[in-house]
Amino acid sequence: MVVGESGVIAKVNGEGRVRRRLFDMGVTPNAEVYFRKKAPLGDPIEVTLRGYELSLRKEEAKWVEVEVKEGK
Repeated sequence: MVVGESGVIAKVNGEGRVRRRLFDMGVTPNAEVYFRKKAPLGDPIEVTLRGYELSLRKEEAKWVEVEVKEGK
């Protein structure tokens, strides 16, 4: 995804603590997500998810598969 794109979370990969932490933050399949901004060096990123802003490190975000909405 690039800044300004929206999508839907298709799948959350990973196991154990990482997966549980993402789920606890609301990162679950079928949730809509909007890519708000990226830090100057690319880490962390900020997304809007379930009505709140969430910052994720690249290490956490790599486990999340998103289907980008076309035309947005």
